[in-house]
Amino acid sequence: MMLRCMGSVLVLVFALAGAARAELKVCNQSFDVLNLAFGQPDERGFSTEGWWRVAPNQCATLIRGTLSARFVYLFASDVFGKSVLQGSVPMCVAPRRFRITGEQDCLLRGHIEARFIEIDTGRADDWTVFLAPRP
Repeated sequence: MMLRCMGSVLVLVFALAGAARAELKVCNQSFDVLNLAFGQPDERGFSTEGWWRVAPNQCATLIRGTLSARFVYLFASDVFGKSVLQGSVPMCVAPRRFRITGEQDCLLRGHIEARFIEIDTGRADDWTVFLAPRP
C-alpha cells in the first residue's frame, strides 16, 4: 500500500492481485462528489480522457482491460471545478466529456491545462486508487 497526501484529498493506492478483470478503478471515499480524468501514454505521446462523476462511497472504472503502461495520471476536481489533488504533471482537460491527444500547448489548442498526479502501478494489470478526505 502507498499513502500520499495531495491537496485536500488523501490518496491511498492499492494493487489488487488476482482480480477477475484487469482495470484502473478509482474509489471516492471523500464526502464530496468528484469529477475524474486520467492520462496515459499512447502511440502519439500522451492522451487524456474525462469526465467520470463519482459520488461519495462509489467507484468508477476509468480503464477497462489490462493496464498497458507503468504510469497513469489522475486529476480530480469538485463539482465547482476546483482541483482536489495537488499534482505536478501538466496535461489537457476540457469542460465537458473529452478525449484529447497530446499534453502540450493546451490553451493554444482550446483546452484547459490541469495538474495531474502520477501513479506508479509497477506494471500491475489491475490497480485501484482510493481518494479519502485529508485527516
